[in-house]
Amino acid sequence: LLLLCHAEETAVIVSGLRSTDVFVGESATFTCELSHPGVKNVQWWLDGTPLHNNLVTEISEQDGRIHTLTLNDVACHDSGTVTFRAGSLISSAKLLVKGIALLA
Repeated sequence: LLLLCHAEETAVIVSGLRSTDVFVGESATFTCELSHPGVKNVQWWLDGTPLHNNLVTEISEQDGRIHTLTLNDVACHDSGTVTFRAGSLISSAKLLVKGIALLA
């Protein structure tokens, strides 16, 4: 007798975060695509600090697979490592915020 178990597929990261350089005052957007929806415990971090949806930090999800973080009006101190976690999956990228050089 052969029993077939349909184990729930484990999601994988299809497209991970990409490092981004922006200037002070601009917005930085990070996107991570998962193989399928339904992954629990999704969280975004900046240098180890959890991020939450607010006026400056926009966190969105499309089709349960495409997760997007937009940091608005960034400042130099926002430079660091952005991390996306979904269950046991992790993707990280660098954010570099550049100051605007004043021309004399």
